[in-house]
Amino acid sequence: MGIKDQFQDKAQELSERAKQAAGKAKDEASERASRGRERSEEETDRARRAAQERTDRER
Repeated sequence: MGIKDQFQDKAQELSERAKQAAGKAKDEASERASRGRERSEEETDRARRAAQERTDRER
């Protein structure tokens, strides 16, 4: 195997690693965003229930 082949193989290997790392980072970011949306929905529901309870108490 010549030096040129070694460099091409190494470049290809590094490219694959970079793609895998980018995919993993994207998956993690997506997961964090999903958890954030869930938390936001829970907070909205909690606020809605609290407002309803205040309304019920005022009647």
